[in-house]
Amino acid sequence: MSVKKKVLYSEQMKIKLTLSLYLLMSMSAFALDEEAERYVKLALELGEYDPDYVDAYLGPDEWALTAKENLRSRDELAKAISNLLSDLKAIHPAEGDSSIRHKALLLNVRAMDTRIRMVRGEIFLFKEEARLIYDATLPDYTFEKFDQALKEIEKLIPGEGDLAERVDTFRNSLTIPEDRLDTVVNLAINECKRRTSKHISLPATEHFILEYVHDKSWSGYNWYQGGNESLMQINLDFPVKIDRPVGLGCHEGYPGHHVWNVLVENKLLKEKGWIEFSIFPLFSPTALIAEGSANYGVDLAFPGNEKIEYEREILFPLAGLDPEKAVMLDKLNKLTQSLSHATNATAQLYLDGEITREEAIVQRRKYSLTSRERAEQSVRFIEQYRSYVLNYNLGKDIVTRYIEKQGDDQATRWAAFERMLTELPSASDMTK
Repeated sequence: MSVKKKVLYSEQMKIKLTLSLYLLMSMSAFALDEEAERYVKLALELGEYDPDYVDAYLGPDEWALTAKENLRSRDELAKAISNLLSDLKAIHPAEGDSSIRHKALLLNVRAMDTRIRMVRGEIFLFKEEARLIYDATLPDYTFEKFDQALKEIEKLIPGEGDLAERVDTFRNSLTIPEDRLDTVVNLAINECKRRTSKHISLPATEHFILEYVHDKSWSGYNWYQGGNESLMQINLDFPVKIDRPVGLGCHEGYPGHHVWNVLVENKLLKEKGWIEFSIFPLFSPTALIAEGSANYGVDLAFPGNEKIEYEREILFPLAGLDPEKAVMLDKLNKLTQSLSHATNATAQLYLDGEITREEAIVQRRKYSLTSRERAEQSVRFIEQYRSYVLNYNLGKDIVTRYIEKQGDDQATRWAAFERMLTELPSASDMTK
């Protein structure tokens, strides 16, 4: 074969390989589109049996209507979800977006499969539930570590009687008066938004509606409405303390849930056309990123001592509270951070049947250093959302380590944070 023929043959082979690769990618994308649509429709049906499952839905109205009108039995739905899981496992997409999308979809369907099995009465141990739904490996907990933190808090707030009562009394002295609450909350949320907007570009139409509610197992909730709008609700079953508005503003709003939902809707659903992101299932691997990033968002927006300084200089006076108490509050909050995983430890024991409900309430009161009423609310949350509780503390730990490995400066961390929200890593990816 002449040199000229060899070159021509080589060029033809390159074209064939390129075309083959293009066809393979196109077939993978088409297959994923079909499976993603099946996933959304099945998720809507699961939401009819599992009322907490669908957190938000932005897809076609007719799909939601069909899910209600043509609802399969639990057994039939479980079989359909299991079949989808098997079909997804048989797909081997090319690298790049298809591979990322496939893995995320596969993990979401695995979580959905686990939830329908739970709806049908199957019982999972807490650790296994955490792995199957949130892709998370739960650490082994020891209450000795939590007890050591209580000893440190005892030194900070010495006195006679019950430590939880003393801490609760101190926190109650920092309650925002009812007639100033809305002003303080809105100012704090706007500050969270101002700080976030310096680093993350959001659509000009994005906004939220704020509501105050009662009789909930949670303190705050973001209900994403689609179209860059959120409904942010704050539970007033218990008085709101001065350190909550910034936490709620960042967690539920900026750069927390509202920002995450806006980015996912615009970058994944609208720009990429990935229909699976028309539905936001509460019980899925993305929940760990959502809650972990929302909690880390407070530290990101208010690094170092900036949160307590802002509260002392702006919010304390606005609420008519003594700014001198800010130092004590900051020390207390830093110490109680090491107690956050006690929620998981109690939830694991209670849901695995190793302690009674009353014992769970006692543990929550002791390790959250609060009133019995709030401890009962915490146990109601555990009963309703089960292993979801790990997303707040373990999720934050995973997100914090992942983001802070990317760099030391704030600009780098903000950039890594924004990428994380739409690049679809799961807990196992982030802990490698």
